[in-house]
Amino acid sequence: MSAFCWPARVYWEDTDGGAIVYYANYLRFLERSRTEWLRAHGHSQQQLAHTPGILFAVVSLQVEYRAPARLDDELEITCEPRAQGAASLHFVQRIYRKARDGAAPAGLLLEAQLRVACVDARSLKPRRLPQFLLAAVAAQDPAHG
Repeated sequence: MSAFCWPARVYWEDTDGGAIVYYANYLRFLERSRTEWLRAHGHSQQQLAHTPGILFAVVSLQVEYRAPARLDDELEITCEPRAQGAASLHFVQRIYRKARDGAAPAGLLLEAQLRVACVDARSLKPRRLPQFLLAAVAAQDPAHG
């Protein structure tokens, strides 16, 4: 099964003085892709905070920058979640540039691996992943298909 893919475009606010995406702003693209993955499975961050009362916190992150994204580039951000223990998810995420006429070539710009912990919205203590989320992860995982 293929990874969840979310499209984005690079705007001026994403870039540094040279019209290249500022390194920390790639994390925003990754976060939005994970949020849209949840939304594609029928859940918003706001709704999950209320019922069943969970939040997600990034607890580890490894990023490899391969090539820069530039102003007006069209991007595709992928999201591949896997359950990791009872209270966390491991994500492999990639950012690709789409090809456009006469501009920078298409290709992989960034690869990231991160782990998010599921925590109680009030206490911020670890909490088991809900069954509906485990089912969504399993449905996307080719090892379980």
